[in-house]
Amino acid sequence: MALQWMILAYVVAAEAGLAVLLTLPSPKAIKSRLVSLISLILQPSMFIVPFSAFQLLDIYWKNEHRLMCTGEICTAAERDRYEKSDSMLSALIIFVVSVSRGPIYKAQRNVILCAAACLLYWCIYRICKYYKDIQSMEEVEKRYKDQ
Repeated sequence: MALQWMILAYVVAAEAGLAVLLTLPSPKAIKSRLVSLISLILQPSMFIVPFSAFQLLDIYWKNEHRLMCTGEICTAAERDRYEKSDSMLSALIIFVVSVSRGPIYKAQRNVILCAAACLLYWCIYRICKYYKDIQSMEEVEKRYKDQ
């Protein structure tokens, strides 16, 4: 289960690096080539948005169906109800959730990670789009000046 979060963390780190690289001042020739390269990368990397959405749904599902104990120790009836509602989790995870509330904090971190992945993707897309729009306007202005 941790592999998907590790992949998402690496993607967020790469997106953050690309966003910083795009916003750094650089010569026009380098900037235009960098923007065109990143624009080519953006379309295949769109997978991160549905992947993050799926992970958010998974977090929501697990939060809604987590083991809820009325006292300090879970009764057999509560465990049975939980196992019937969510058979995909192992007994170890049930024990960890019932003893400590650690997975709740992990879930909050993972929600932030998913939101950051989508937000950074959108920021990179908009930066590239704005730069291309500026470039096309400069070309139009240059044509009008030449006439």
